[in-house]
Amino acid sequence: MTQSKEVKRKPLEFYLSLKYPMSLYPEEDGGYTVTIPDLPGCLAQGDSLEEAIENINEARELWIETVYRSDKKTIPLPSRTIR
Repeated sequence: MTQSKEVKRKPLEFYLSLKYPMSLYPEEDGGYTVTIPDLPGCLAQGDSLEEAIENINEARELWIETVYRSDKKTIPLPSRTIR
């Protein structure tokens, strides 16, 4: 009997509820760039801090939804716990 190594994924809502650490960088020309290092390629910009945070939250949701629906990659869990 062979044992399946397939990992059962949790519902999409689980991944969308996770809180990931972010890196925030002020830009020389003004505004901010925000990245989520745990989600490769997930970044956003904004003219204000509030806009940058709003944009990265939208980018995070789209990143997770795209990967979840592609079935090609697993969605990494946050590298550290944020409360």
